[in-house]
Amino acid sequence: MDPKMEELINGLNEDLSNEYAATVMYTNYAAVVSGLYRQVLKPFFEGEITDEQGHALYLAEKIKTLGGTPTTKVADVKQTSDVKTMLQTARQSEIDTIERYKKRVQQADELGLIELQLKLEDLIADETGHMEEMDRLLDDPRLQ
Repeated sequence: MDPKMEELINGLNEDLSNEYAATVMYTNYAAVVSGLYRQVLKPFFEGEITDEQGHALYLAEKIKTLGGTPTTKVADVKQTSDVKTMLQTARQSEIDTIERYKKRVQQADELGLIELQLKLEDLIADETGHMEEMDRLLDDPRLQ
């Protein structure tokens, strides 16, 4: 296998591991969030689960299509019941994902994988929307 393709597949597996972790994180946060924020954040976190699962499914299928084996490893997930920490952790997760996907876009471009490049750009837009929503939620003066 071409070393650049192998590097891309390894990176996509890292991304997949982190999408699995995001699904676990949002599932956990939806279950444990309590207090005044529960009515707002439980459905918000539940909505994120579906998006992250879709990202994971795409990545797993693309890894297989490119000749790799999709990972089953889940990246570490920070557990907390503190609302501010939940939102900060989720926001940082989105930032980290965006940075990884930007690198993957460059790798896909170098290999001429236009469909992958475009899809990753869509995922970047999606994750940016998630991050911006976390920013707005964190602007709540009660979380300062």
